[in-house]
Amino acid sequence: MPTINDILIASFGIAQVLWFFAFGASAGSLINVLVYRLPLGLSVVTPPSRCPSCQTQLTWRENIPVLGWLMLGGRCRFCKSRISPEYPLVEAFVGVLFAGLYVLYYLTPPEARYLGIAFGKVAPAWAGPGYGFASPLLETWPTFGLILLLMGSLVAMTLVDAKTFTIPLILTWIPVVVAFLVHPVHALVIERMRGGLSHTAAGWVWTIPTPGPNSWYWVGAAGGGLLGLGFSLLLLRFGFITRSFADYGDWEKSAREATEAGSELSDPEMWTRYPYARREMVKELAFLALPVALAFAGGWVADRVIGATAGWSFDQQTQGMVTSLHVPLWLSALAGSVLGYLVGGGIVWAIRVFGSLGFGKEAMGLGDVHLLAAVGACVGWIDAFVAFFLAAFVGVAWALLGAVFGGLRRHLPYGPHLAVATLLTLLLRPLIQTGLSFLLHTPIELP
Repeated sequence: MPTINDILIASFGIAQVLWFFAFGASAGSLINVLVYRLPLGLSVVTPPSRCPSCQTQLTWRENIPVLGWLMLGGRCRFCKSRISPEYPLVEAFVGVLFAGLYVLYYLTPPEARYLGIAFGKVAPAWAGPGYGFASPLLETWPTFGLILLLMGSLVAMTLVDAKTFTIPLILTWIPVVVAFLVHPVHALVIERMRGGLSHTAAGWVWTIPTPGPNSWYWVGAAGGGLLGLGFSLLLLRFGFITRSFADYGDWEKSAREATEAGSELSDPEMWTRYPYARREMVKELAFLALPVALAFAGGWVADRVIGATAGWSFDQQTQGMVTSLHVPLWLSALAGSVLGYLVGGGIVWAIRVFGSLGFGKEAMGLGDVHLLAAVGACVGWIDAFVAFFLAAFVGVAWALLGAVFGGLRRHLPYGPHLAVATLLTLLLRPLIQTGLSFLLHTPIELP
């Protein structure tokens, strides 16, 4: 028979889950605003929420996530017009997503299994039971909060991309900026207070893959690549580099006029008819030349500078070169986030460039580049790399579902596939670690 203590512990756990569901549902309500307003170019702050039919400003009661729609019976309280069920579905989904991740990361015992699935091993090494509300806030919560921000952003990107075939770049920039701030600041505080995290995966020093204490080359490469991107953006801003697809709007306008005149340019996916995709990829290669060159140069300079000041020696235990001048934890965390950003975006951009050169039409959108770059900045380059390849299987699964269920839209942009693949990468961590260990013939543990 459960004791009072058992009941209190269970009640506390339930309260935590309900709090995260409510928090996620509130985030879902904000996502609904972003999905509606960003494609229209409207402010997401003003005016306050109102009925799209009668324009009556909504009160706090109508704005309660999920419950507000249920209490109204799916209709406006003022004009009785129908309210799309998409709103409460998005709020409920994000609520379940946030609460589910919290349960998997902080409340599920490592040995927990259900239907043969080891749910207890989904949590990364830095999380786990006992690191929830009762744990020191600075130990794990900044990274977990960053993951929730990324998930919310991906939900918003998925909905907008599925509707408009575009991704508002502000939705990708926010998690990147926050990641570039959270990871190094969190690491600096932890380094000053404890020297490092209490729990990390074997061989790793942070919550995401980082260069480590002796990998000055990759620290320099991360800094050089990011600096190169900044210089390329300045060259683009001042007209030294031409923006790709700058004439697409004029071409599409003339193509639509030709379509109305009965031309063969009546293909609804008009972008595939744009005849200058290969030419535009040359412009993008010119943009990428400086970041790539400075990444290599930055790594070389970092190695030379550290080698000249501290020297390198061979370590028998690690079977690698080490130096007495170690990379500070905060710099290693920042470099890991920047490398994730560069690798995540670079994978998609490489496919975009070489696919467009090969097939003569735009292979992938730049929004997809920014999406996976944001994933890499938040959770590191390994998860971004895995998500990219897993997205192909997500696309195949969607196509098969579309063939079986005719009501599903068969063709989606690649952004939603990347977003779903990112979530699956977080949830399938044990399978991914097993697969990587098998391929590399050595035990792999991800941070």
